[in-house]
Amino acid sequence: MKVFNQRIQKSKRSQLRSDCSKAEQILWRYLSRSQLGVKFRRQHGIGVYIADFYCPEKKLVIEVDGDSHYQESGKLHDRIRDNFFVEQGLIILRFINN
Repeated sequence: MKVFNQRIQKSKRSQLRSDCSKAEQILWRYLSRSQLGVKFRRQHGIGVYIADFYCPEKKLVIEVDGDSHYQESGKLHDRIRDNFFVEQGLIILRFINN
């Protein structure tokens, strides 16, 4: 099974890039064009999940969490997703979308 950027997710990833939050837009300005010395990808597919930002070189996932992440169903989804990312050897960094 292909783990990164599965073809079936292509339209969803594109939609998420178009509909990103203000916080994601601001963060992307700092992460894009290798300004931090490493390359980040925006709305990058990892398994069945789509990470807000991903740096392959550092194996780093950055998530910007909106309100849905603080509801019980969102918390459960995040735990399952985080466990999958950790199983892939990835580090997860979360920011609050404020």
